[in-house]
Amino acid sequence: MIPFETTDWKSIPVTEHAGETGFATRQTIQYKLIRVRLVRYSPNYKANHWCAKGHIVFCVEGEFTSHLKDGGIHKLMQGMSYQVTDDENNPHFSSSDKGCTLFIVDGDFLKT
Repeated sequence: MIPFETTDWKSIPVTEHAGETGFATRQTIQYKLIRVRLVRYSPNYKANHWCAKGHIVFCVEGEFTSHLKDGGIHKLMQGMSYQVTDDENNPHFSSSDKGCTLFIVDGDFLKT
């Protein structure tokens, strides 16, 4: 259970994570079964790993591309989202040419 709570994202610590190219910054709130993040990709960002975890991803600003291991490519722009459950058979990674800001929710509720 999560009680009503507001978040001032300016007060959440920022961590930086290197990509294959560029970097991502993350601000994370962790609840028991749910993780909520504000993630920013630098220009020329490319993730350095495939991910099989489920996410609900909303593009707040900018644009990014979600690459699927099966060859699928999905470009998401400001105001768009994607949703996917945990799936070892459909890993994905992100890249962004110009940078973007994403709001991401994930956790155990997305397990298949």
